[in-house]
Amino acid sequence: MRYKLLGASGLRVSELSLGTMTFGDDWGWGTPKKQSGEIFDAYVEAGGNFIDGANMYTNGTSEKYIGEFIQDRAAFVIATKYTLNSYPGAPNSRAYDPNSGGNHRKSMIQSLEGSLRRLGTDYVDLFWLHSWDSTTPIEEVMRALDDLVRSGKVLHLGISNAPAWIVSEANAIAKLRGWSPFVALQIQYSLVERAAERDLLPMARAHDIAILPWGILGAGVLTGKYTDGAKQGRLSVDSWREGFLTERNLVIASEVQAIADEIGCSPTQVATNWVRQQPGVVIPIVGATKLDQLEESLASLEFELDDAQIARLDAASAISLGYPHDFLADPFSLELIHGAHAADIDNHHAP
Repeated sequence: MRYKLLGASGLRVSELSLGTMTFGDDWGWGTPKKQSGEIFDAYVEAGGNFIDGANMYTNGTSEKYIGEFIQDRAAFVIATKYTLNSYPGAPNSRAYDPNSGGNHRKSMIQSLEGSLRRLGTDYVDLFWLHSWDSTTPIEEVMRALDDLVRSGKVLHLGISNAPAWIVSEANAIAKLRGWSPFVALQIQYSLVERAAERDLLPMARAHDIAILPWGILGAGVLTGKYTDGAKQGRLSVDSWREGFLTERNLVIASEVQAIADEIGCSPTQVATNWVRQQPGVVIPIVGATKLDQLEESLASLEFELDDAQIARLDAASAISLGYPHDFLADPFSLELIHGAHAADIDNHHAP
Protein backbone atom coordinates (compact mmCIF):
# COMPACT_ATOMS: atom_id res chain seq x y z
CA MET A 1 0.00 0.00 0.00
CA ARG A 2 1.29 3.43 -0.94
CA TYR A 3 0.07 6.70 0.57
CA LYS A 4 -1.25 9.96 -0.82
CA LEU A 5 -1.61 13.47 0.53
CA LEU A 6 -5.26 14.25 1.19
CA GLY A 7 -5.74 17.10 -1.28
CA ALA A 8 -4.56 20.49 -0.06
CA SER A 9 -3.44 19.07 3.29
CA GLY A 10 -0.38 17.30 4.64
CA LEU A 11 -2.39 14.29 5.87
CA ARG A 12 -1.05 10.96 4.60
CA VAL A 13 -3.73 8.42 3.70
CA SER A 14 -3.52 4.98 2.10
CA GLU A 15 -4.33 4.67 -1.60
CA LEU A 16 -7.47 2.67 -0.86
CA SER A 17 -9.96 3.66 1.84
CA LEU A 18 -11.90 1.02 3.74
CA GLY A 19 -15.64 1.64 3.61
CA THR A 20 -17.48 0.41 6.70
CA MET A 21 -21.16 0.72 5.76
CA THR A 22 -21.30 -3.09 5.88
CA PHE A 23 -19.96 -3.36 9.45
CA GLY A 24 -22.90 -4.73 11.42
CA ASP A 25 -26.12 -6.41 10.32
CA ASP A 26 -28.61 -4.04 11.93
CA TRP A 27 -30.16 -3.25 8.54
CA GLY A 28 -30.87 -6.88 7.71
CA TRP A 29 -27.71 -7.23 5.65
CA GLY A 30 -24.05 -6.59 6.25
CA THR A 31 -21.37 -8.35 8.25
CA PRO A 32 -21.41 -9.57 11.86
CA LYS A 33 -18.74 -8.36 14.27
CA LYS A 34 -16.31 -11.27 13.92
CA GLN A 35 -16.22 -11.11 10.13
CA SER A 36 -16.06 -7.30 10.19
CA GLY A 37 -13.00 -7.58 12.41
CA GLU A 38 -11.34 -9.98 9.97
CA ILE A 39 -11.95 -7.55 7.10
CA PHE A 40 -10.58 -4.68 9.18
CA ASP A 41 -7.46 -6.64 10.17
CA ALA A 42 -6.74 -7.69 6.58
CA TYR A 43 -6.95 -4.09 5.42
CA VAL A 44 -4.58 -2.95 8.17
CA GLU A 45 -2.14 -5.79 7.47
CA ALA A 46 -2.01 -4.62 3.84
CA GLY A 47 -0.91 -1.18 5.05
CA GLY A 48 -4.28 0.57 5.05
CA ASN A 49 -4.86 3.41 7.50
CA PHE A 50 -7.88 5.29 6.07
CA ILE A 51 -11.22 4.20 7.60
CA ASP A 52 -14.42 5.70 6.17
CA GLY A 53 -17.56 5.65 8.32
CA ALA A 54 -20.71 7.64 9.07
CA ASN A 55 -22.93 8.43 12.02
CA MET A 56 -25.84 6.28 10.85
CA TYR A 57 -24.11 3.33 9.18
CA THR A 58 -25.93 0.29 10.58
CA ASN A 59 -27.58 2.56 13.15
CA GLY A 60 -24.23 3.42 14.75
CA THR A 61 -22.98 -0.15 15.07
CA SER A 62 -20.33 0.44 12.39
CA GLU A 63 -18.69 3.20 14.44
CA LYS A 64 -18.80 1.07 17.60
CA TYR A 65 -17.01 -1.74 15.80
CA ILE A 66 -14.37 0.64 14.41
CA GLY A 67 -13.67 1.96 17.90
CA GLU A 68 -13.26 -1.57 19.24
CA PHE A 69 -11.08 -2.77 16.35
CA ILE A 70 -8.57 0.08 16.54
CA GLN A 71 -5.64 -0.66 18.85
CA ASP A 72 -3.42 2.36 18.16
CA ARG A 73 -5.55 5.47 17.60
CA ALA A 74 -2.66 7.60 16.32
CA ALA A 75 -1.91 5.13 13.51
CA PHE A 76 -5.30 5.56 11.84
CA VAL A 77 -7.03 8.24 9.81
CA ILE A 78 -10.65 7.97 10.94
CA ALA A 79 -13.32 9.63 8.85
CA THR A 80 -17.00 9.90 9.73
CA LYS A 81 -19.97 11.85 8.43
CA TYR A 82 -22.91 13.89 9.61
CA THR A 83 -26.24 14.87 7.97
CA LEU A 84 -28.34 11.69 8.14
CA ASN A 85 -31.26 11.90 10.54
CA SER A 86 -30.84 10.07 13.85
CA TYR A 87 -34.56 10.19 14.68
CA PRO A 88 -36.44 9.91 11.38
CA GLY A 89 -39.73 8.68 12.84
CA ALA A 90 -43.13 10.04 11.91
CA PRO A 91 -43.97 13.63 12.98
CA ASN A 92 -45.57 13.95 16.44
CA SER A 93 -43.94 10.72 17.58
CA ARG A 94 -41.22 10.39 20.22
CA ALA A 95 -38.90 9.01 17.54
CA TYR A 96 -39.05 12.22 15.49
CA ASP A 97 -36.72 15.20 15.74
CA PRO A 98 -36.58 17.59 12.77
CA ASN A 99 -33.20 18.91 13.97
CA SER A 100 -31.48 15.52 14.24
CA GLY A 101 -30.53 15.58 10.57
CA GLY A 102 -29.34 18.11 7.99
CA ASN A 103 -26.28 20.30 7.58
CA HIS A 104 -27.01 22.93 10.26
CA ARG A 105 -24.94 23.56 13.37
CA LYS A 106 -27.21 21.74 15.86
CA SER A 107 -27.28 18.59 13.75
CA MET A 108 -23.53 18.84 13.21
CA ILE A 109 -22.66 19.11 16.90
CA GLN A 110 -25.07 16.39 18.03
CA SER A 111 -23.88 14.02 15.32
CA LEU A 112 -20.18 14.55 16.02
CA GLU A 113 -20.58 14.08 19.78
CA GLY A 114 -22.43 10.82 19.17
CA SER A 115 -19.78 9.61 16.74
CA LEU A 116 -16.95 10.40 19.16
CA ARG A 117 -18.68 8.38 21.88
CA ARG A 118 -19.22 5.39 19.62
CA LEU A 119 -15.70 5.54 18.18
CA GLY A 120 -14.16 5.90 21.64
CA THR A 121 -11.98 8.83 20.63
CA ASP A 122 -11.80 12.55 21.30
CA TYR A 123 -11.23 13.60 17.67
CA VAL A 124 -11.78 12.49 14.08
CA ASP A 125 -9.21 13.06 11.36
CA LEU A 126 -11.74 13.83 8.62
CA PHE A 127 -15.32 15.00 9.14
CA TRP A 128 -17.60 14.73 6.12
CA LEU A 129 -20.75 16.63 5.32
CA HIS A 130 -22.64 13.58 4.05
CA SER A 131 -25.21 15.12 1.69
CA TRP A 132 -26.16 18.69 0.87
CA ASP A 133 -29.54 19.50 2.47
CA SER A 134 -30.41 22.57 0.31
CA THR A 135 -31.68 24.41 3.40
CA THR A 136 -28.70 25.48 5.51
CA PRO A 137 -26.76 28.65 4.56
CA ILE A 138 -23.25 27.85 3.38
CA GLU A 139 -21.82 30.43 5.80
CA GLU A 140 -23.38 28.62 8.77
CA VAL A 141 -21.95 25.30 7.63
CA MET A 142 -18.41 26.55 7.07
CA ARG A 143 -18.21 28.63 10.25
CA ALA A 144 -19.54 25.78 12.37
CA LEU A 145 -17.13 23.29 10.78
CA ASP A 146 -14.24 25.69 11.35
CA ASP A 147 -15.21 25.95 15.02
CA LEU A 148 -14.89 22.16 15.28
CA VAL A 149 -11.44 22.27 13.71
CA ARG A 150 -10.35 25.03 16.10
CA SER A 151 -11.69 23.00 19.02
CA GLY A 152 -9.46 20.05 18.07
CA LYS A 153 -12.36 17.62 17.73
CA VAL A 154 -11.96 17.59 13.93
CA LEU A 155 -8.70 17.86 11.98
CA HIS A 156 -9.82 18.10 8.33
CA LEU A 157 -13.06 18.60 6.41
CA GLY A 158 -14.71 16.85 3.47
CA ILE A 159 -17.99 17.03 1.57
CA SER A 160 -20.01 14.33 -0.14
CA ASN A 161 -23.00 14.23 -2.49
CA ALA A 162 -23.11 17.94 -3.27
CA PRO A 163 -23.16 20.05 -6.47
CA ALA A 164 -19.85 21.45 -7.68
CA TRP A 165 -21.03 25.05 -7.26
CA ILE A 166 -21.80 24.42 -3.58
CA VAL A 167 -18.30 23.05 -2.96
CA SER A 168 -16.66 25.91 -4.85
CA GLU A 169 -18.67 28.60 -3.05
CA ALA A 170 -18.07 26.97 0.33
CA ASN A 171 -14.31 26.87 -0.17
CA ALA A 172 -14.20 30.41 -1.56
CA ILE A 173 -16.00 31.67 1.57
CA ALA A 174 -13.75 29.62 3.84
CA LYS A 175 -10.57 30.94 2.25
CA LEU A 176 -11.85 34.53 2.31
CA ARG A 177 -12.72 34.28 6.02
CA GLY A 178 -9.66 32.30 7.05
CA TRP A 179 -11.79 29.23 7.88
CA SER A 180 -10.93 25.60 7.17
CA PRO A 181 -11.83 24.54 3.61
CA PHE A 182 -12.94 21.18 2.29
CA VAL A 183 -9.87 19.12 1.32
CA ALA A 184 -11.75 16.01 0.16
CA LEU A 185 -14.77 15.25 -2.02
CA GLN A 186 -16.70 11.98 -1.91
CA ILE A 187 -18.64 11.13 -5.08
CA GLN A 188 -20.40 8.27 -6.79
CA TYR A 189 -18.08 7.35 -9.66
CA SER A 190 -17.52 4.26 -11.76
CA LEU A 191 -17.44 3.07 -15.34
CA VAL A 192 -21.24 3.01 -15.34
CA GLU A 193 -21.67 6.35 -13.51
CA ARG A 194 -19.43 9.03 -15.01
CA ALA A 195 -21.62 12.12 -14.52
CA ALA A 196 -19.09 13.53 -12.04
CA GLU A 197 -16.79 14.19 -15.01
CA ARG A 198 -19.00 17.10 -16.06
CA ASP A 199 -18.20 19.44 -13.17
CA LEU A 200 -17.26 17.74 -9.90
CA LEU A 201 -14.02 16.12 -11.04
CA PRO A 202 -12.63 19.14 -12.94
CA MET A 203 -13.51 21.34 -9.95
CA ALA A 204 -11.74 19.01 -7.52
CA ARG A 205 -8.61 18.79 -9.66
CA ALA A 206 -8.46 22.55 -10.18
CA HIS A 207 -8.66 23.22 -6.43
CA ASP A 208 -6.50 20.32 -5.20
CA ILE A 209 -9.36 18.50 -3.51
CA ALA A 210 -8.86 14.77 -2.99
CA ILE A 211 -11.46 12.57 -4.70
CA LEU A 212 -12.92 9.56 -2.89
CA PRO A 213 -15.19 7.62 -5.26
CA TRP A 214 -17.84 5.32 -3.82
CA GLY A 215 -19.90 2.77 -5.74
CA ILE A 216 -16.89 1.95 -7.92
CA LEU A 217 -18.38 -1.43 -8.92
CA GLY A 218 -21.66 0.09 -10.09
CA ALA A 219 -23.85 -1.69 -7.53
CA GLY A 220 -22.13 -4.95 -8.43
CA VAL A 221 -22.81 -4.77 -12.17
CA LEU A 222 -19.10 -4.43 -12.96
CA THR A 223 -18.21 -7.62 -11.08
CA GLY A 224 -19.82 -9.61 -13.91
CA LYS A 225 -22.19 -11.53 -11.68
CA TYR A 226 -25.33 -9.90 -13.08
CA THR A 227 -24.19 -10.38 -16.65
CA ASP A 228 -23.81 -14.10 -15.98
CA GLY A 229 -27.11 -14.18 -14.11
CA ALA A 230 -28.91 -12.47 -16.96
CA LYS A 231 -27.57 -15.05 -19.40
CA GLN A 232 -28.85 -17.83 -17.19
CA GLY A 233 -32.16 -16.16 -16.41
CA ARG A 234 -31.68 -16.06 -12.64
CA LEU A 235 -31.37 -12.41 -11.76
CA SER A 236 -32.41 -11.52 -8.24
CA VAL A 237 -31.69 -7.90 -7.28
CA ASP A 238 -33.03 -5.15 -5.06
CA SER A 239 -34.46 -1.90 -6.41
CA TRP A 240 -31.13 -0.04 -6.02
CA ARG A 241 -29.20 -2.52 -8.13
CA GLU A 242 -32.03 -2.95 -10.59
CA GLY A 243 -31.57 0.67 -11.65
CA PHE A 244 -28.03 -0.20 -12.77
CA LEU A 245 -29.06 -3.22 -14.84
CA THR A 246 -29.43 -1.39 -18.13
CA GLU A 247 -28.41 -2.55 -21.57
CA ARG A 248 -25.67 0.09 -21.66
CA ASN A 249 -24.22 -0.97 -18.32
CA LEU A 250 -24.21 -4.65 -19.22
CA VAL A 251 -22.29 -3.81 -22.41
CA ILE A 252 -19.72 -1.96 -20.27
CA ALA A 253 -19.55 -4.93 -17.89
CA SER A 254 -18.87 -7.21 -20.84
CA GLU A 255 -15.89 -5.08 -21.89
CA VAL A 256 -14.61 -5.14 -18.29
CA GLN A 257 -14.92 -8.93 -18.32
CA ALA A 258 -13.09 -9.19 -21.65
CA ILE A 259 -10.11 -7.19 -20.37
CA ALA A 260 -10.08 -9.18 -17.14
CA ASP A 261 -9.94 -12.43 -19.13
CA GLU A 262 -7.11 -11.11 -21.30
CA ILE A 263 -4.85 -10.10 -18.42
CA GLY A 264 -5.79 -12.84 -15.95
CA CYS A 265 -7.48 -10.85 -13.21
CA SER A 266 -11.04 -10.31 -12.01
CA PRO A 267 -13.58 -7.78 -13.37
CA THR A 268 -13.64 -6.19 -9.91
CA GLN A 269 -9.92 -5.45 -10.18
CA VAL A 270 -10.29 -3.98 -13.68
CA ALA A 271 -13.14 -1.70 -12.58
CA THR A 272 -11.24 -0.66 -9.45
CA ASN A 273 -8.08 0.18 -11.37
CA TRP A 274 -9.93 2.21 -13.98
CA VAL A 275 -11.12 4.47 -11.15
CA ARG A 276 -7.81 4.37 -9.31
CA GLN A 277 -5.88 5.47 -12.41
CA GLN A 278 -7.97 8.56 -13.12
CA PRO A 279 -6.15 11.93 -12.97
CA GLY A 280 -5.87 13.82 -9.70
CA VAL A 281 -5.71 12.55 -6.13
CA VAL A 282 -8.13 9.62 -6.42
CA ILE A 283 -8.61 7.28 -3.45
CA PRO A 284 -11.30 4.65 -4.12
CA ILE A 285 -13.46 3.47 -1.23
CA VAL A 286 -13.60 -0.32 -1.12
CA GLY A 287 -16.17 -2.17 0.93
CA ALA A 288 -16.75 -5.84 1.60
CA THR A 289 -19.15 -8.20 3.32
CA LYS A 290 -16.69 -11.09 3.04
CA LEU A 291 -12.95 -11.30 3.56
CA ASP A 292 -12.27 -12.63 0.07
CA GLN A 293 -14.01 -9.59 -1.43
CA LEU A 294 -11.59 -7.26 0.32
CA GLU A 295 -8.61 -9.41 -0.65
CA GLU A 296 -9.75 -9.21 -4.27
CA SER A 297 -9.90 -5.41 -4.10
CA LEU A 298 -6.49 -5.19 -2.42
CA ALA A 299 -4.98 -7.31 -5.18
CA SER A 300 -5.85 -4.59 -7.69
CA LEU A 301 -2.85 -2.70 -6.29
CA GLU A 302 -0.52 -5.32 -7.77
CA PHE A 303 -0.93 -4.11 -11.35
CA GLU A 304 -2.18 -1.25 -13.51
CA LEU A 305 -4.15 -1.11 -16.73
CA ASP A 306 -2.20 0.03 -19.78
CA ASP A 307 -3.17 2.99 -21.94
CA ALA A 308 -4.89 0.81 -24.54
CA GLN A 309 -7.04 -0.91 -21.92
CA ILE A 310 -7.99 2.42 -20.36
CA ALA A 311 -8.94 3.72 -23.82
CA ARG A 312 -11.17 0.69 -24.46
CA LEU A 313 -12.99 1.19 -21.18
CA ASP A 314 -13.31 4.93 -21.79
CA ALA A 315 -14.85 4.27 -25.20
CA ALA A 316 -17.28 1.64 -23.92
CA SER A 317 -18.53 3.89 -21.10
CA ALA A 318 -18.28 7.34 -22.71
CA ILE A 319 -20.92 9.94 -21.85
CA SER A 320 -21.80 13.30 -23.32
CA LEU A 321 -20.60 16.07 -21.04
CA GLY A 322 -23.48 18.24 -22.21
CA TYR A 323 -23.70 22.00 -22.38
CA PRO A 324 -21.53 24.05 -22.06
CA HIS A 325 -18.70 21.49 -22.15
CA ASP A 326 -19.53 19.93 -25.52
CA PHE A 327 -20.27 23.36 -27.01
CA LEU A 328 -16.94 24.81 -25.86
CA ALA A 329 -14.99 21.78 -27.09
CA ASP A 330 -16.58 21.86 -30.54
CA PRO A 331 -14.06 22.80 -33.29
CA PHE A 332 -16.36 25.60 -34.47
CA SER A 333 -16.36 27.20 -31.01
CA LEU A 334 -12.60 26.74 -30.63
CA GLU A 335 -12.02 28.48 -33.94
CA LEU A 336 -14.29 31.36 -32.96
CA ILE A 337 -12.39 31.79 -29.68
CA HIS A 338 -8.81 31.15 -30.79
CA GLY A 339 -8.91 31.61 -34.55
CA ALA A 340 -6.67 29.18 -36.40
CA HIS A 341 -4.32 28.82 -33.45
CA ALA A 342 -6.31 26.56 -31.10
CA ALA A 343 -4.11 23.56 -31.82
CA ASP A 344 -0.94 25.60 -31.25
CA ILE A 345 -1.70 26.38 -27.60
CA ASP A 346 -0.44 23.99 -24.90
CA ASN A 347 -3.15 24.53 -22.31
CA HIS A 348 -2.16 23.14 -18.91
CA HIS A 349 -5.35 24.65 -17.45
CA ALA A 350 -7.58 22.30 -19.44
CA PRO A 351 -9.58 19.90 -17.23
